[in-house]
Amino acid sequence: MDALIPRPRALLAPGAVHVPGWLSPQRGRALVEACRGWATGPVPMRHTRLPRGGVMSVQTVCVGWHWQPYRYTRIATDVNGARVAPFPDWLADLGRAAVADAYEDEAAGAAYHPDVALINFYEGPATMGMHQDKDERTTDPVVSLSIGDRCVFRLGNTQTRTKPYTDVELDSGDLLVFGGGSRFAYHGVPKVHPHTADPESGLARGRLNLTLRVTGLPG
Repeated sequence: MDALIPRPRALLAPGAVHVPGWLSPQRGRALVEACRGWATGPVPMRHTRLPRGGVMSVQTVCVGWHWQPYRYTRIATDVNGARVAPFPDWLADLGRAAVADAYEDEAAGAAYHPDVALINFYEGPATMGMHQDKDERTTDPVVSLSIGDRCVFRLGNTQTRTKPYTDVELDSGDLLVFGGGSRFAYHGVPKVHPHTADPESGLARGRLNLTLRVTGLPG
C-alpha cells in the first residue's frame, strides 16, 4: 500500500482552521469508548425532534449541558427527565490543546474553557443541514473532532445558508476549529462517505463528530 501523503493545515476562512490527522488513533479510540458510555445514559443518544415536528437524521448525545432546540438545560426534559452527564476535565484539556494547536497560540488555548460537548453520530443517509451554532452566550470558538467515516463539511458565510461556501473533506482524526469571523458561519454536513473509516479508529461504521463549546451559562 502506498504511503499516505500528509495533508497540510489549512485556513478555510478567517478564524476557521482545519488540522488534518490531529487525533492519534489511540486518542480516537479512547474518545469512541467514552462516547459509547455517554450514549447509554444517563440521557441516551437519540434523534432530536425539532419544534416544527421534524426529526434530525443524526443521533445526538450531550455532555455537560443538554441541548434541545434551541437552548441548553441540565435536565433532559425532552428525553427522559434525567440530568445530563458531567463534562470531564480531560475533555476540557483536549479542547484547550485543540485551540492552541489550530491557532498556533498557547494563550488562546489556555483561555478556552469548554463546558459542553454535542456528540453527533452519522449512520446510513444521515446528514446535517446548514445552521449556525448560536445558542451559546459567548463567542468562544467551536472545536470539532471527526472519527470514523469521511464526510463533506460545508463552511458557509454568516449571513445566509446559501453560497458562498467552501466544501472540505474531513477524515477520521481531523480537527476543525471555527471562531473569530467564522464563529457564526452557517455550516453543515451534506454527505458522509460510508465504509471509509480508518480501521484503527475503533468505530466499525458511521461517523462520530464531537463539538466542544463554551455556553457562557451559570452553574
